[in-house]
Amino acid sequence: MDVKVTELVIFIVLFAFVSVLGFVASRWRKPDTMEHLDEWGLGGRNFGGWITWFLLGGDLYTAYTFVAVPALMFGAGALGFYALPYTVVLYPIVLLPLVRLWSVSHVNGFVTPADFVRARFGSSTLALLVAITGILATMPYIALQLVGIEAVLKAMGVEGKWPITIAFLILAIYTYNSGLRAPALIAFVKDSLIYLTVIVAIIVIPAKLGGWDAIFSAAGAKFSAPAAQAAGSGILLNANNQLNYITLALGSALALFLYPHSLTGVLAAKSRDTVKRNMAALPAYSFVLGLLALLGLMAIAAKIVPVGADPANGVAGDRNTVVPLLFDWAFPSWFAGVAHAAVGIGALVPAAVMSIAAANLFTRNIWTEYIHRDAGPVEEARVSKIVSLVVKFVAVVLVLGLDTQYSIDLQLIGGVVILQTLPAVALGVFTRWFHKWALVAGWAAGMGFGFWMLWTVPNPATKHLHFGGSAFKLSELGLDTKWTIYAGFLAVGLNLLVAVVGTWILRAANVTDGEDTTKPADYTAEAGDPDVREIPELVGDGKSST
Repeated sequence: MDVKVTELVIFIVLFAFVSVLGFVASRWRKPDTMEHLDEWGLGGRNFGGWITWFLLGGDLYTAYTFVAVPALMFGAGALGFYALPYTVVLYPIVLLPLVRLWSVSHVNGFVTPADFVRARFGSSTLALLVAITGILATMPYIALQLVGIEAVLKAMGVEGKWPITIAFLILAIYTYNSGLRAPALIAFVKDSLIYLTVIVAIIVIPAKLGGWDAIFSAAGAKFSAPAAQAAGSGILLNANNQLNYITLALGSALALFLYPHSLTGVLAAKSRDTVKRNMAALPAYSFVLGLLALLGLMAIAAKIVPVGADPANGVAGDRNTVVPLLFDWAFPSWFAGVAHAAVGIGALVPAAVMSIAAANLFTRNIWTEYIHRDAGPVEEARVSKIVSLVVKFVAVVLVLGLDTQYSIDLQLIGGVVILQTLPAVALGVFTRWFHKWALVAGWAAGMGFGFWMLWTVPNPATKHLHFGGSAFKLSELGLDTKWTIYAGFLAVGLNLLVAVVGTWILRAANVTDGEDTTKPADYTAEAGDPDVREIPELVGDGKSST
């Protein structure tokens, strides 16, 4: 494929512009010192409503989302639309837990969810498991941001791994320098470009294709073919994948704000009011996501052939390239370059926040807890900066060393993994009833069961026998059915069952539990937020809900 010079030049110019913003961000709202995790890792805990909205939007709706959801619609049809109900039900579910977690973290100075678990359940072991889980779940997610950039570069005719290596090297340097302020500032540009691209695409492309009737007719024709029917694809869900669709949407909603990078954006907000307003406003991104998903069906109508595909020999190619190729087909070169830059820059914000969140977990809950207990704020900040570089380096190695499709399969593990922190983190803000060792046992059971289920799932398209998806066949449990279900849903269910039964047994045996050392969350004078008084005291006796 020839290099598309006009598109590439515009892409490079916009990419360079946001890179400069990343370095300038160190002077934006400049504190007395950046040598403190509250400043480097949480932006001073002082982001208002607009900044938080753009930061969380840029953090949660990633470059991979913009290419993967339409690609799934392109290849599987209706199943790919799970992302829309998932983000619709997400915010009502997480509103109250996030508000309570922000309040107690603000009072106690917690930087990570593992900090909260350490104090809430009095268990360094449980906190360590939460920290390790967060880091493991985040690593493939960071790597997949490179997949989004790579898909755009392929569409512009740029082959090889060196461009994404350079892009992440620049990202690593300005994140090291500016901390969370860099992605917060860049998010304004990234999200503005995304909204512009989607609005233009949703008007121009259907007009060029002859309207929505032609788009859905072309998709219906593709998915009515015998091969598509045999693979379970379709313009509508079939009887066997409806349960998987429901549980995947709900499980993904429960998982998203357990990811460390999501919570980092929340904890950087300056008040509970800011968190609440954002939970009400963020569904605007869900509307955009719904429109983006439809680009997959438009690509079918436009007869887009993915890079590397050979339909005659059954080679699917890189389906992540269908959206960039659709932009090439529909737009003049200059605007296609803008659209490609929107997707490429969309990788920078989440990748930066993810690396910062993973670094904070390592520093606060592994380094300070187990390696150097006397580490002060300056040392913590410096360790986090170094670890954030290491995290990005590992992400680059993942993409360079593994087949792209295999690295995408790794992301499916992330949701199943991070869901196992739900009892300790999400339920922990409401109740102190769970025994710390029961939560540890539940985590181990859920993690083991989850990995076993993922191990049994093949991916026929890539010839992988294991970790080929998250749709677990219930027939593997001896049930006489063709239904599939989201593996994470069953795994966290077992986790909760073990935690509940284990707590009953351990309390009946009078096994010593940890002590809750969190300060009360009705902390109004110093917090400066009158709404904080609505949060009941989180300190419990370990025997009843608080």
